[in-house]
Amino acid sequence: MHDPDVPAARRRIAYVLPVYNEEENIAVFHAALVEATTQRPDLDFEFVYVDDGSRDASLERLVELRAEDPRVTVVQFSRNFGHQLAVTAGLDLFADGGADAVVVMDTDLQDPPRVSLEMIQRWEEGVEVVYAQRRTRKDTPFKRATAWGFYWALDRLASIQIPRNVGDFRLMDAKVVAEVSRYREHDRFLRGIVAHVGFRQEALLFDRDERFAGETGYPLKKMLSFAASGILGFSTTPLKMISRLGYAISLLSVLLAVYVLFVRLFRPDESVPGWAFLGVGMFMLSGIQLVMMGVIGSYLGRVYVESQDRPLYTLAMIARDQSAAGTGPRRHRDMGALDPGAES
Repeated sequence: MHDPDVPAARRRIAYVLPVYNEEENIAVFHAALVEATTQRPDLDFEFVYVDDGSRDASLERLVELRAEDPRVTVVQFSRNFGHQLAVTAGLDLFADGGADAVVVMDTDLQDPPRVSLEMIQRWEEGVEVVYAQRRTRKDTPFKRATAWGFYWALDRLASIQIPRNVGDFRLMDAKVVAEVSRYREHDRFLRGIVAHVGFRQEALLFDRDERFAGETGYPLKKMLSFAASGILGFSTTPLKMISRLGYAISLLSVLLAVYVLFVRLFRPDESVPGWAFLGVGMFMLSGIQLVMMGVIGSYLGRVYVESQDRPLYTLAMIARDQSAAGTGPRRHRDMGALDPGAES
């Protein structure tokens, strides 16, 4: 039973903020984030910026932020490992505690910091995962069309229910973060992992803003790779479709054989050489076989990568106040070797 004379411990919220070539956005974003979080003076905050091998001056801007705001933690990758692994590295810092809840959001101001306060309120009401669902989005028609196609395919192929129009902008309770950090696959699709973990999850509708500056970190090639990670990581339906397509082609070939036999026996005058038909059919079946081999190869490639059991990422530096770190950073083997003088 709580002693009324002993003040209750202040709850701690951590923000995990992946950064890749965002030098123009960092200062503006952090100012907006600080302005939003000052509305909750009853909470303690930590802002974890993960530099994903940026090629511009993003790291320098982050170091400047840390000099001005001791609540800022800077994590630097040794090279570019990708957005999903940058988020993973931030979550790993809190896998063994140190925060009561973690908010994941991008630093391009498309995810409004004020929305995170609504997430915190939902969390205080008992929701364990609050994910931001886009009511509107200011993207190009091509981006909206491809996003719709991706979620349409994911709805029909994935073995679990993954919400539509949802990115990685979300709040997770500490126990959810601990469970998510146990998932160590390399081709990561975090929104699928969070959905797979379970717990009480609710959507928070919001209007997504335009990018403040810079270019998107997800060009078409990365978007396709990310979509493949989502589908292959949470569904074996493509493999089942290969078998179904094989059965369908086999049935069609039997029907054609019956037709050819019928013409030979009962209408020999109508029988003509079918070299063109055979040539087209041969090329069509060869193409289908190559597609099938490609699907199987994609799954086999994922197995090969996982069997190598390499670390997910390597850290070059962690700049973090131990007084603000709670239990301190988690020494998971996937975090790589750290310079003993990297933490402060």
